[in-house]
Amino acid sequence: MDPSDPEIIDAVRRGDVDRFDELVRKYSPRLFATARRYARREDEVEDLVQLVLVRAFQHLGDWRGDAPFEHWLMRIAVRACYDQLRHHRRNREFTITHLDPAETDWIERNAVAPEGVGTDADAARSLVAKAMEKLTPPARLVLTLLEIEDRSVREIASLTGWSVPLVKVRAFRARGEMRRVLTRMGVDKYL
Repeated sequence: MDPSDPEIIDAVRRGDVDRFDELVRKYSPRLFATARRYARREDEVEDLVQLVLVRAFQHLGDWRGDAPFEHWLMRIAVRACYDQLRHHRRNREFTITHLDPAETDWIERNAVAPEGVGTDADAARSLVAKAMEKLTPPARLVLTLLEIEDRSVREIASLTGWSVPLVKVRAFRARGEMRRVLTRMGVDKYL
């Protein structure tokens, strides 16, 4: 039988730091999946996961055990991803790119016949990714958690430390921001 998270954490706190590897193996897939939603390059994803694991190890003494370790860890992950988004946003040029032919073709076909949407999912994913990159960090975070990860408003509040009303306000503003981005990209004529 596998030891539980609290047993492993207790052992690490008592000085058996090698036991932390068990937590790394157990939660790395979920951390990588989460980081990939916020970073595009694999080296950024790896850096984010490493940062989350280092923070978790350094603050393991702060985990009280009143919630599952996974929730505590994912809260660290979401905050690290948000910090990375803000940093990335401050240190990059903001340009509006034109859609490539596959994306334009996908929009035109699906504006006329929406039943064929599933046929070219790569163009749709690419279009969404381009639009998401143009959003501010809070908008990107809230839309990713709410629309892509399908989390509830309460879950988002718990993960981010925001209040429930603030999550709702940021979601409303993020949707408006997404509409403006799509308008600048020239997609509005199809919506």
